[in-house]
Amino acid sequence: MSTGLILGIESSCDETSAAVVRAGREVLSNVVASQLVHSDYGGVVPELASREHLRNIVPVVREALQRAGVAYADIDAIAVTEGPGLAGALLVGITFAKALAVGTALPLIGVNHLEGHIHAVLMDAEESFADASPLLALVVSGGHTHLYLASRSDGDWQYRNVGKTLDDAAGEAYDKVAKLLGLPYPGGPWMDALAAHGSPDRDLFPFTQIKQKATGHTAPKLKREAALDVGADHTRFDLSFSGIKTAVRRYVELHDMQAAIIARTNALRDAGLATAKPSDATTIAGALAHFDQPTLNLIASFQNAIVKNLVRSAFQAAEHFGARGVVVSGGVSANRDLRARMSDFAADRKLPIAFPAIALSTDNAAMIAAAAWPKWLARKFADDTLEPTPQLRLV
Repeated sequence: MSTGLILGIESSCDETSAAVVRAGREVLSNVVASQLVHSDYGGVVPELASREHLRNIVPVVREALQRAGVAYADIDAIAVTEGPGLAGALLVGITFAKALAVGTALPLIGVNHLEGHIHAVLMDAEESFADASPLLALVVSGGHTHLYLASRSDGDWQYRNVGKTLDDAAGEAYDKVAKLLGLPYPGGPWMDALAAHGSPDRDLFPFTQIKQKATGHTAPKLKREAALDVGADHTRFDLSFSGIKTAVRRYVELHDMQAAIIARTNALRDAGLATAKPSDATTIAGALAHFDQPTLNLIASFQNAIVKNLVRSAFQAAEHFGARGVVVSGGVSANRDLRARMSDFAADRKLPIAFPAIALSTDNAAMIAAAAWPKWLARKFADDTLEPTPQLRLV
């Protein structure tokens, strides 16, 4: 007899996570082990990530089952991230999930990490979008920035990519600029917290609209799509964030800020803030003592430009394709300025909008288990040849 319980496993980057979710909605447990080792390098080191996943995977899965109060005999299926992500990191999760599936005789479900992020929102908000299709889904994180049209058919969701970053992801730009300015890793939350104390120059980092070209690296894909559906609208709303990263670097050089950045980096380390998270007022107050107003204004200007570009592209796509709702997911969806502006734009256009709970914004296994539920109902199981697909697309 079905219990509706799915054990999800996520190991695509630097978070080892396991969760038990009932019927794609009710989270019984969601355990996440973060890898602090990367803070020494200012970014994720793939080899170290794989090693940490190996250390964490067994205790994390065991704790997820214990917190949920279930045993393997109560589980209907095992779901695991198959991509996209770091090859070695994905391999740890997939190998463990395949071994569990064999040992427990449970079906295995491969889940696209990007679809998981969308279901991090839908697990709570799907009922509010009952009559809204298609939805415009913005998936924005350290590794991904994508725009999808999401349509529901026979209980399952279908996706079409209508925009993506052509270079850096938005979250990647946040982390790289944060590192450039001497902020602790991961830098995105710090940038968001500090931006509130600066005054943005709204003309400092202007963006230009990216136009879809008839030639170039996207042309073959567009031709294949056109051959399959001559009536489809292939207009795209692609983004780019590498330019603003370069612009910040040039600003730092032109204003001779390098010495101050080095001094600030050392001061934050000596104050014990190099590995801290900007989650409380005391931590922020301690950090602000090491930032001058021009630097805070620079951070606010950077955030204004990134958020403005994301909001503009998302709602241009939503209007063009007639989306009847908007969902925003991924680690950057926790950004307070992005949430506020997206919500304001949606309200002006009378479009329903939803975000994941803050705890489900970053990589986690609950979203993987939630995305696996429609696949379990449709009996879309993986076979024993399932392998990591680092460049897996969601189409």
